[in-house]
Amino acid sequence: MKVTENLWYVARVRIGAEENVRLRCQEQISSELLKDCYVFHYEEKRHIYGEWIIREKILFPGYVFLIAEEKEVEKIDEELRHVKGAIELLRIDDEPAILTDKEVELLRAFGGCGQKVELSEGVIERSKVRIFSGPLVGKEKYIRKIDRHKRRAVLEMSFLGKMQRVQVGLEIVSKM
Repeated sequence: MKVTENLWYVARVRIGAEENVRLRCQEQISSELLKDCYVFHYEEKRHIYGEWIIREKILFPGYVFLIAEEKEVEKIDEELRHVKGAIELLRIDDEPAILTDKEVELLRAFGGCGQKVELSEGVIERSKVRIFSGPLVGKEKYIRKIDRHKRRAVLEMSFLGKMQRVQVGLEIVSKM
């Protein structure tokens, strides 16, 4: 398993505190240790009071992504214990879990520079989904379920050695 120079770790945090923990990590953990940290969001379209509104929701509730060098992970783990709302670094077999290059590329492809999965649009033709705009273009293979009423798609992908399901915004503009 090949990984990038700066490794991506995952911190478990209190659900609802993701953005606060991200900000606290940036403030409290030295930039020499922590290169960056992210909370990924997705856009969804909601019908509220007769208007369609695009809202942002957290893609991975309860998680903050930390980028650091491998040699610094134990120091970051120690510093993370002092960040209010943070629980722990996610571990696999007692070792800090590290995202693979493929997982990092997928997150970057979905979220782009803003760590936000924008709303995608597509059609259903003869029971096949075809996405024509947004970050899901070319990634139809990850779609497991579509809720046209709520304008969401459930994606399934390998993440930290397990199959994970996440939901993102998807508007199906026609079905043939």
